[in-house]
Amino acid sequence: MADVHPSNPDDLATAILRKKDRPNRLIVEEAVNDDNSVVALSQAKMDELQLFRGDTVLLKGKRRKETVCIVLSDETCSDEKIRMNRIVRNNLRVRLSDVVSIQPCPDVKYGKRIHVLPIDDTVEGLTGNLFEVYLKPYFLEAYRPIHKDDVFVVRGGMRAVEFKVVETEPSPYCIVAPDTVIHCDGDPIKREEEEEALNAIG
Repeated sequence: MADVHPSNPDDLATAILRKKDRPNRLIVEEAVNDDNSVVALSQAKMDELQLFRGDTVLLKGKRRKETVCIVLSDETCSDEKIRMNRIVRNNLRVRLSDVVSIQPCPDVKYGKRIHVLPIDDTVEGLTGNLFEVYLKPYFLEAYRPIHKDDVFVVRGGMRAVEFKVVETEPSPYCIVAPDTVIHCDGDPIKREEEEEALNAIG
């Protein structure tokens, strides 16, 4: 029985994934719709993993990083791939064509309260109410799942602001519902500290 050694590393990745015992490991691809809370799979893959449109899933990337997202189906996505935008990739510390794992995360509770802080260089010189201009419209009626330590970007007003999830109750993840209390008081997080935290893990 000769062992096949594919010369092309892509074939190797696909070969690894094709092993039926790892159906929940998928190759990362660029998102079509740029939503920080959504990942997309083929319908066949969703059926295989017994996921339904709008389910919450737990994603695991590198350096033990995890996040939670809503899953949707995308007919243009191949069965072994998962589409996610740059924000989700950054939270998982992965790049395009890296492999992530996905699993159903069915019992995500609605958050009682969450604490988010902006990252300093994205709010420099910014006046006005961060909650009213950015956070409220971002979370309004969206039922977004969030995970402690996630960073997300909100475009509003004249610019994009990055926020970091400092704490969630319940922890480490929850869904932001209409009655979730969103705290955003406190000093902005210094980007250096955020980057250091990234580099410290390894």
